[in-house]
Amino acid sequence: MENNTRLIALNAICSVVLKKKSLSTFPYPNDVSSLTKSLVFGTLRFYHQLNDIVTERLKHSLEKEDLNIHCLMILGAYQILHSNIAEHASIFETVNIAETIGQPWAKPLVNAILRQIQRDKEKLLKQTHYSHPTWLLKKIKQYYPNDFEQIFKQNNTQAPMTLRLHPQHDIDANLDATKITVAPQARVLNQAMDVYDILDFDEGSCFVQDASAQLAGHLLNPKNTDLILDACCAPGGKTTHLSELAPTSKIIALDSSNDRLKRVQENINRFKINNISLTQGNAQTQDWWDGKLFDKILLDAPCSATGVIRRHPDIKLLRKPKDISVLVALQKDILNNLWTMLKPGGILLYATCSVLKNENETQIAQFLQNHSDAIEEKIMLDWGLKTTHGKQQIPCYEFDGFYYAILKKLV
Repeated sequence: MENNTRLIALNAICSVVLKKKSLSTFPYPNDVSSLTKSLVFGTLRFYHQLNDIVTERLKHSLEKEDLNIHCLMILGAYQILHSNIAEHASIFETVNIAETIGQPWAKPLVNAILRQIQRDKEKLLKQTHYSHPTWLLKKIKQYYPNDFEQIFKQNNTQAPMTLRLHPQHDIDANLDATKITVAPQARVLNQAMDVYDILDFDEGSCFVQDASAQLAGHLLNPKNTDLILDACCAPGGKTTHLSELAPTSKIIALDSSNDRLKRVQENINRFKINNISLTQGNAQTQDWWDGKLFDKILLDAPCSATGVIRRHPDIKLLRKPKDISVLVALQKDILNNLWTMLKPGGILLYATCSVLKNENETQIAQFLQNHSDAIEEKIMLDWGLKTTHGKQQIPCYEFDGFYYAILKKLV
């Protein structure tokens, strides 16, 4: 069992580190233990720190075909430095994995490196290491000179589980949770739990959704008479929320991926919603559009996801600086395209789960400069930092890192 736990964890870590695949695509076995997942998330969360520690103790780097052994040592280092697992068990079980994967020659090496880390544990834990890639460290320090420590700390902490309660279900009494004033339906659970242990989850009693993301519905302020576009809608959290707030509005939920739209459909079915139409198409084109102008548009734009690293630690390994300029260009194309579909007097809400200014306030500043028929409406919510345009939340306990800007089309 122990071996299996670490073997699955190693395979998941190698899939991200060596094959550059998103952790969300890793095929865990059905009966995967919570310990396995915590080893994977923890190792990826502290990967940059652990990689430096392991690399500095190796006399020479490993051959390309043996880089899984390097990942194995990083997994071992995580257990010694950051987990509650007994150190001798961590070392013994991790060393044995080398044999399990057919590389018994590596056992003495793994053992020697992990024992060195064990000896140096106190000293290593006193050193400051933010465990982020260098390019992202620099960017965040540059953008947030007073808050970067909080951002790095939150990014390296497990996020709480937050629910959005459905107004027609009363499950508050069954939850050990904290309320959030600015997001009235949000409940931050004091202890994460299996969704199927939540009262009436199958019946649509709630949706697992961070409190920052729950603000989209309130900021867009949908009315029952509105025709609304939710662009880039999957997995449907914000779409279903709009429906809860305006049950007889007409909502077009757009996404480029059929697979992702299936997830939206599952959520629509669970909530028994009938005012959402799914459409497959790209938000930067118009071939899916019937020409009817929208009253409201929600653009949850494709972004670097640098505000949700605590939920997706693999972002730190997979995201590269060149990705950002590609995303910024795509966001601009989508904004320009969707703006032509908005009624005069209509509202477009721009949202990202990024903390990088070029995806957020800079993007909106340029849009406003290029569109004389657009004005910004101020966000009055007691949430986030004021920026030149819109509002930026940096990661904190209750909220993921998120950005919002409200654009109104002049009549």
